[in-house]
Amino acid sequence: MVNDINRISKTRPYRCWTEFDLVSLERNLGKIRAALQPTMRFVSVVKADAYGHGLSQTVTRLMQTGVDAFAVANLEEAAQVQEIGTGWPILILSAILPEEDDALQEISCIPAVSCIEEVERFAKVARTCQRSQQIHMKIDTGMGRLGVWHTEAIKLYKSIKDFPELILSGIFTHFSSPVIDPSFTEHQRDLFLKTVRGLNANRSNWLIHADNSASLRALVRAPEYNLFNAVRIGLLQFGAKPAPHSFLSNLETEAVLSFHTKVGLVKNLPAGTPISYQQTYRLQKAGKIAILTAGYGDGIPTQLSNRGSVLIRGKRCPILGRVTMDQVVVSAREIPDLQCGETVTLIGKQVKEEITVQEFSEKAGVIPWEVFCSITQRVKRLYRTIRA
Repeated sequence: MVNDINRISKTRPYRCWTEFDLVSLERNLGKIRAALQPTMRFVSVVKADAYGHGLSQTVTRLMQTGVDAFAVANLEEAAQVQEIGTGWPILILSAILPEEDDALQEISCIPAVSCIEEVERFAKVARTCQRSQQIHMKIDTGMGRLGVWHTEAIKLYKSIKDFPELILSGIFTHFSSPVIDPSFTEHQRDLFLKTVRGLNANRSNWLIHADNSASLRALVRAPEYNLFNAVRIGLLQFGAKPAPHSFLSNLETEAVLSFHTKVGLVKNLPAGTPISYQQTYRLQKAGKIAILTAGYGDGIPTQLSNRGSVLIRGKRCPILGRVTMDQVVVSAREIPDLQCGETVTLIGKQVKEEITVQEFSEKAGVIPWEVFCSITQRVKRLYRTIRA
């Protein structure tokens, strides 16, 4: 395996790169679908450049794989999805600015509404264009962010009905703490279900969704929640799990992303030598170090200073001293014949060892979402479309 990694990297003269396995993405989607009820619709969340995985490549593969709809953060992302392919509903999860209202009809997307003012704005645009406008109503059940507060939902629903230009095609909420507070998540879920039922509406054409990657387990385990007919999946489709207890024990998804760099220099230093800025680490013994050709300018968090490790030839090599913009120093004591130019894995597998994005993010004190989105644009993106 090590030889294969080095052979591949020598044909690609990159100092730092990520690899995305689109076959694994496709398999993940199949596994998630198999765990859900057959009638459950799959809303693929691809905001923030598909969580750093590349919007164009990811969406293209997901369209081929069979997702039912997409969710993005803003109009610009919705336009990018629509340019890749049409026929999939595109839900915008963030607020629409007033100056963006006219673009709703141009891009043909579905905004989420949280207040009567938004309802009036979107109805006005639809009336001017003489076309209907689909919307989803968002319910705030305890996130304290977007959405109409659940006790005010009936009032907002009635205002939507006053405008024939608007088509309510969905209703949803957002769980704030599914990983660390399952009981509060169930409280939010119950409030949402109570709110939806309290509208006394014909729900046959609505997309009703609340569960996401972090709360999927509860939905699959609880068939009594048959009011739901869709899930929003972001992180899980890319093979990352925020916490083991949040998922079905038999749902083993595959990592889509791996993150690599190279050894730029190998040298020996005497005991007591300070390493990197601010002398936060000193060598306890004389030994070999390796300087890697990537740093926080590529997406390696400074929080991994003196905490993280990397894989070289399948062996764990601790990070020494502070992570700098373009370089990281690691111990090479366990690899006496290490050579300049060898491949280093930051996230991914080498031989029998693996550094998962969960491990990487936990040591950095961040969440996997942030790790994915923090890999910078100077890092080369490589895509595997066919498994060898």
